[in-house]
Amino acid sequence: MKKILVTGALGQIGSELVPALRERYGDDNVVSSDVRMPARGSDEPLFEYVDCTNLQQIADTVARHEVDTIYHLAALLSAVAEERPRMAWEINMGGVYKVLEVARQTGCAVFTPSSIGAFGPGTPKERTPQTTVQRPTTMYGVTKVAGELLCDYYHERFGVDARGVRFPGIISYVAPPGGGTTDYAVEIYYEALKNGRYTCFLRPDSRLDMMYMPDALHAAIGVMEVSEERLRHRNAFNVTAMNFTPVELAAEIRRHIPGFTIDYQVDPIRQAIADSWPDSLDDSAARDEWDWNPEFDLASMTADMLEKLAPRLARDETTRDETTDTDG
Repeated sequence: MKKILVTGALGQIGSELVPALRERYGDDNVVSSDVRMPARGSDEPLFEYVDCTNLQQIADTVARHEVDTIYHLAALLSAVAEERPRMAWEINMGGVYKVLEVARQTGCAVFTPSSIGAFGPGTPKERTPQTTVQRPTTMYGVTKVAGELLCDYYHERFGVDARGVRFPGIISYVAPPGGGTTDYAVEIYYEALKNGRYTCFLRPDSRLDMMYMPDALHAAIGVMEVSEERLRHRNAFNVTAMNFTPVELAAEIRRHIPGFTIDYQVDPIRQAIADSWPDSLDDSAARDEWDWNPEFDLASMTADMLEKLAPRLARDETTRDETTDTDG
């Protein structure tokens, strides 16, 4: 039976990965951790405060709970990392190193997510291969490439079972946007339901690969469950599910909300980041080696996002109204 520690558990992926892991392995076998505390009144059954720049905190938590698998999600995202490059290096790179060191000492398996941001302007733009040029021009991308190489090193040098995927943009109705370049594809659903319009920070023709959160969870769990004998690459598998531009996403939303409108106020920093990334990924290695196969495309994701997000926004609005009335 696996005993799993999830770092960065209160972030966009972690907040949904933890429940998925608990459903699969049992509540008592998944420890969530973060540098933030869970919201007051949450029903979090097993939580630890863990700063991933502190090796001893990681080691103590692993020992206390007899952890054998670490999902290391704690990181600063792309746009935030560009604003705070030193902090991004310390958290993104320092955290991966310390988690791998604990894994080396204890025999833990490690999942570390990489990103489409690990590529750069010199990378082939269309159907980017699994193994290709990686010369990112952002601090986020630099830390992701270095993290991939470090995971490979710890496997080759010390036998650490380190695995991971390169996520494209991830879209979710549970966690709010967290400072990523692809966050427009999350924000747009919120604004479509709340206001019927959205101002996009990327150009209308910015084409990027994306993935709906249920498929992202499937990828994170699937790559860790496959037999080692099948893996040739082990770490940083390209995975993707769909590909679109802001214009195409807006058109799909308009099928459900006919009056929805979109305009553009381009953020030069995030646009430059998006322009440095591939237009599309070749994920054939993941499909061949561990049967990767996403379930959602743009149409099915949009229908599900709007269906699930609408009642959440309505509840939030009701809660705000009640708080305002109480505060007088």
